[in-house]
Amino acid sequence: MKKGNLAKGLLGLALGAAMILGGAAAQAGGGTITITGSTTVLPVAQKAAEVYMKKNPGVRISVAGTGSGDGIKAVIDGTADIGDSSRDMKAKEIKMAKEKGVTPKKYTVAMDCIVPVVNPANPVKDLSLEQLKGIYTGKVKNWKDVGGNDKPVVVISRDSSSGTFEVWNHKVLGKKTRVRPDAQLQASNGAVAQAVAGNKYAIGYVGIGYLNPKLKGLTVDGVTASPKTAIEKTYPIARGLYMFTNSEPKGEVAGFITFVMGPEGQKIVKEEGFVPIN
Repeated sequence: MKKGNLAKGLLGLALGAAMILGGAAAQAGGGTITITGSTTVLPVAQKAAEVYMKKNPGVRISVAGTGSGDGIKAVIDGTADIGDSSRDMKAKEIKMAKEKGVTPKKYTVAMDCIVPVVNPANPVKDLSLEQLKGIYTGKVKNWKDVGGNDKPVVVISRDSSSGTFEVWNHKVLGKKTRVRPDAQLQASNGAVAQAVAGNKYAIGYVGIGYLNPKLKGLTVDGVTASPKTAIEKTYPIARGLYMFTNSEPKGEVAGFITFVMGPEGQKIVKEEGFVPIN
């Protein structure tokens, strides 16, 4: 991941409310595209928007990082042209969309690995899914129980509007298991990275594109997060990253989606530390 991604992610989150313009003018062929949703997808969406606008000077694209659930909801409500998400739509969201006459169209723009991360000073290098579950449910409270120092574990997690939170809970904790009540909830990948980098005894989880020298990514059950293990889905916490639209996109929205899915867009996916789909 580039050095600027952490700052970009936090900036995009902070400016999110101001950047969402509402409406879906671009869907009808206008010159404005509104994108909101996942903070994991945010660096890709921001860079792609920047390059696309340079290539198409008459187009204005606003991008916000507000969480996957909010991105999907914005498409269903018609307040955004594109909803970024790091998880698939839920059955209740599909039902809500149908009730509002919306037909969601999903584009898989990248693959990703959710990587458990610790401070580089932490000697732990690998954790099993069972150990991660123990840490996040409160069963494991001291690093010595998983091969680390005799220090309490500080748990950093995403908030419930996050697609990363949803996928992590599903794949690591199990659908009906709750995160320990003293977990520190963060609103973005960037915020998790910052919290873990600043605490020797913390553990968190981020998308692979948010790894940086201030974090140590752990292997899970001995498997390293990588483009190969993401594509092959041999990494235990691999997932797709998505952009949703209402029906088949038109006008500039169609142009932007085509750009992201094409060679230039997939090059951006790779540059931002994620895994291209082709």
